[in-house]
Amino acid sequence: MVKLLKLIKNEQGATAIEYGLIAALIAVAAIAAMGNIGNNLGSTFNNVSSKLAT
Repeated sequence: MVKLLKLIKNEQGATAIEYGLIAALIAVAAIAAMGNIGNNLGSTFNNVSSKLAT
């Protein structure tokens, strides 16, 4: 029981979890942004390719 109370009072673990959640949120935002940029870039290359083919 004492170990459980020490674990609850320990704030370093909570801080580490918070940093992990922030890092995960940043990663999700970066993946979404890169996906959007990738789609736009693919569209641009397709437009250039079609213009060169004609």
